[in-house]
Amino acid sequence: MHPLDEATALAGAPGDPVRRGRTSDAYWTFIGPFGGTSAATALRAVLEHPDRDGDPLAVTVNFCAPIERGEYAVHVRRARANRSSQHWQVEFRQGASEDAVLTASIVTAVRREGWNHQPARAPALPPFDTLPAFDNRSSLSWVAQYGLRFAEGIPSPSEEGNAEPLRSPRSLLWIQDGVPRPLDFLSLLAMSDAFFGRIFQVIGRIPPFGTVSMTTHFHAAADELAAHGDAPLAALADARVFHRSFCDQSAELYGAGGQLLATSTQIAYFRA
Repeated sequence: MHPLDEATALAGAPGDPVRRGRTSDAYWTFIGPFGGTSAATALRAVLEHPDRDGDPLAVTVNFCAPIERGEYAVHVRRARANRSSQHWQVEFRQGASEDAVLTASIVTAVRREGWNHQPARAPALPPFDTLPAFDNRSSLSWVAQYGLRFAEGIPSPSEEGNAEPLRSPRSLLWIQDGVPRPLDFLSLLAMSDAFFGRIFQVIGRIPPFGTVSMTTHFHAAADELAAHGDAPLAALADARVFHRSFCDQSAELYGAGGQLLATSTQIAYFRA
């Protein structure tokens, strides 16, 4: 089993209102599981549900509290179904009080053939094989699950941080699963969170930091992702503001032929 599939696996029947998930040491950050795999686990609960129709269109995940190592309950329900879309609510609950540690709102939709237009353009990147692989051997375990090749904005934090002027928050890179895995909505959602906090790059050190809320929009259907295979994605990550303990982060992920597959935005806290 691929590490991502193991990290997002759910116990219980797919139609059960409550299933069980378990954290994975292969995707661990400073104090909890990598948010991308937590989001993908919530999405899996919907994708595997027998009443689900259509492909994922939008996923919003709110990280309410750190998820402790071990098991947690995954509550899933369909809040509303329309002719072409469905709206799902997912909660992770953990501990004796069963308080929510994560909430998610997931929209699925049936995509129909029609007019197409993509003003967005994939970033100009040198060929994948011409860029050095990012050294992730001494990084957190989740970082080691990804192959990263930076053309611009490679992270290099240190204890001293950057001298003025501050660095740009922008990064251009190729990204793929470290262990090859055909692209699907689970891996694409996890990758949309697999960009180092932009503040790390701007100030050159790693302050206390954590994502509060993340929204990913999908712009391709399941068959288009399958056709991409396990090839790397071209990616752009950036930020616009760092203000009074919170900052934003945005990402774009492009597939074969420059097709925009997903966009993502986040709001995160920091103490710097």
